[in-house]
Amino acid sequence: MAAVAATKRRKAPALHYRVECADRHAHLFAITLTIDRPAAQQRVSLPVWIPGSYLVREFAKNLQGLSATQARRSVAVEQRDKHSWQIDCAAGKPLVLRYEVCAYDHSVRTAWLDADRGFFNGTSLCLRVEGQTGQPHALEIPAPELIAGRARWSCATALSGLKVDAQGFGSYWAADYDELADSPVEMGAFWSAEFLACGVPHRFVVAGATASFDGDRLIADTKTVCEAEMRFWHGDKVGKKGGPKPPHDRYLFMLNAVDDGYGGLEHRHSTALICTRRDLPQRDARKQPEGYTTLLGLISHEYFHTWNVKRLRPAEFARYDYDQENYTRLLWLFEGFTSYYDDLLLRRAGRIDDAAYLRLINKTINGVLQAPGRLVQSVAEASFDAWVKYYRQDEQTPNGTISYYTKGSLVALCFDLTLRQEGKGSLDDVMRLLWTRSEGGPIGEADFAAAMEAVGGRSYAKEIASWVHSTDELPLSDLLRAHGVATLDDPAQRAQELGLRVSETGGSVQVKVVLRVGAAEQAGFAAHDEWIGIELPPARRGQPVQAWRITKLDDLALYLGPQKKMTAIVARDRRLLRLPLTLPTGVTTWRLFAKDAALLSRWLTPGPA
Repeated sequence: MAAVAATKRRKAPALHYRVECADRHAHLFAITLTIDRPAAQQRVSLPVWIPGSYLVREFAKNLQGLSATQARRSVAVEQRDKHSWQIDCAAGKPLVLRYEVCAYDHSVRTAWLDADRGFFNGTSLCLRVEGQTGQPHALEIPAPELIAGRARWSCATALSGLKVDAQGFGSYWAADYDELADSPVEMGAFWSAEFLACGVPHRFVVAGATASFDGDRLIADTKTVCEAEMRFWHGDKVGKKGGPKPPHDRYLFMLNAVDDGYGGLEHRHSTALICTRRDLPQRDARKQPEGYTTLLGLISHEYFHTWNVKRLRPAEFARYDYDQENYTRLLWLFEGFTSYYDDLLLRRAGRIDDAAYLRLINKTINGVLQAPGRLVQSVAEASFDAWVKYYRQDEQTPNGTISYYTKGSLVALCFDLTLRQEGKGSLDDVMRLLWTRSEGGPIGEADFAAAMEAVGGRSYAKEIASWVHSTDELPLSDLLRAHGVATLDDPAQRAQELGLRVSETGGSVQVKVVLRVGAAEQAGFAAHDEWIGIELPPARRGQPVQAWRITKLDDLALYLGPQKKMTAIVARDRRLLRLPLTLPTGVTTWRLFAKDAALLSRWLTPGPA
């Protein structure tokens, strides 16, 4: 599935982008934009953010050398602000803009180019032509020249092809700028495979895979997950003759395997993913890497977004404003609920068992309960503040904010288990009702509340106020117990016991975060301290003070024995400080275990759609 061939008559594009790999060693794309019918004093701009990643990233910082010609004559280009330009051109005559973009960001959000791989999002490379963003756009990607000793490249994108060769290079068509911006492009000597899921063509391309990579396993598992999600939304007859049709007629997974990295970004007909090579499935392995389950969860998460956020989406995202932040208080519903269903649907698809699923839920619960910020910021506020908090994390982030991903997933869990406990359906029914009522379009919080009431037979305004708009604790233990899952209190690990997040590399304990109201904060620890050692008071009068160098927190058990009090020796800005520290007691974490398999099965097995 290099692209979907153009089989219907389309309106001819009046905007043409030619993207060339100008200098792969310098990481430069060269872009030529031809505007057939410009306005007088035409304005163009580059987006400041990319939908799905809520941070102003200033993509224009990578653009250089913008020039313009009309009727073979140079025309002046005036920059109006940080990301927009005005062209001193006449109306109606073809205008040609040329510029370069430096592409050296390995993430899924921007662009990358070197001798081995090319990747870009339209928001990073393609200038918006003001007044014409609703018109069809053409994207031409010529095949780059071969580099000696390097393999021949191919090209993959979910855009519809106009004239494309066997390697995927050529011309593509987008209905408007939104579709162009929402269709990333992968280039290189990547691995590729195609499959059908409920009759829909899918393609998976992987860059950076090693010889041990088991592509057959990846395709089989991805197909199973995709079909489980299509059936979740549309029922068992989806894709069958006379049955419902999913909203997408094609889908492309683009995975970049690297030494260290993780993440994904959703699009209407594709997703861009990044993982470590160690997380890929391995051929002939008795047991797949633990990180492979994480990768499958990422695949599940981004594919679920095909419905929840790319089509069913906040009303504020009905049309994107690429020039500034687009605020919404609903990311707990669109990202958080997706985070709930990503692992749950892995379980329903049979890719993990009950025990593995409970471990994943357990990890999420402990992560939220160990974040003091949950008592400071509601999940609705976290959604609104994503632009300045979630994507700009620092040493104080866990103390002042909460993730709309993790807490949002637990809010979904609470709504789901509450509906099931009351015998009125499930959150599955709510999501499907939202889809049908909105016809897969924009919604607001009131729509969610109405769908909950329609399924549950009562108002859930109290729960929404408490779980979404306040910092009240969620009733997790009671709801889990009602569905066959019990909780135990396990002793916390040393870092959590002390209220610290540290790194232990190179024989050094580096303090990354000091959690609010923890023992370490009360002792006077600060982020960026190096914890060098401890001093112990003498066991008996007349004995010397004992001092020990520590290289990891586990050293404390060795040197302290039964003692609880010590003096921590830390280095801060090259000064040595002595901080009185007392080990706290009674700090615990949750451990979930299945107590009633029958009750648990009713929750974890799929219900009728």
